[in-house]
Amino acid sequence: RLSSFCESQPPPAMSAHRLDTLARHVIGSQPFTQSLSPYPAAAGGQRPPVTSHVLDTGSGKPAQGVSVTLEMMEAGAFQKIGGDFTNSDGRCPKLLAIDHKLLPGVYRCTFDTKAYYAAKGEQCFYPEVPIIFEIKAINEHYHIPLLVSNFGFSTYRGS
Repeated sequence: RLSSFCESQPPPAMSAHRLDTLARHVIGSQPFTQSLSPYPAAAGGQRPPVTSHVLDTGSGKPAQGVSVTLEMMEAGAFQKIGGDFTNSDGRCPKLLAIDHKLLPGVYRCTFDTKAYYAAKGEQCFYPEVPIIFEIKAINEHYHIPLLVSNFGFSTYRGS
């Protein structure tokens, strides 16, 4: 019955409120949209000021186990300020602490793609993907997504 209801509703009509209501009826009390968050409920669902997400476009799945390092340029050299491995959803929920205070400046987010593909028994052309970006507005959230395959990659400023 639920699947026929969902099929009869165009996707834009399925608001977060409607999904939460349906989820409460089907799977219990936790709102569906809240359960999608990779950030702990204990932190009020807050997220760190910089987050990342890696999708393997070759497999069509999240890239689990990618080492991600976040650095900030200080005195002409990059200094590590955070790091994590992607989870089963391809996200790095612990890339930075939730309460980390950003400073204006140039940052580098580096993805260890060689180790990721080696663990899958595959080769890749780009052993690492460094994404260099500048933060000016320190009160904004910055999301650094990476779409990667063995022989290419793409990125953009996410939300």
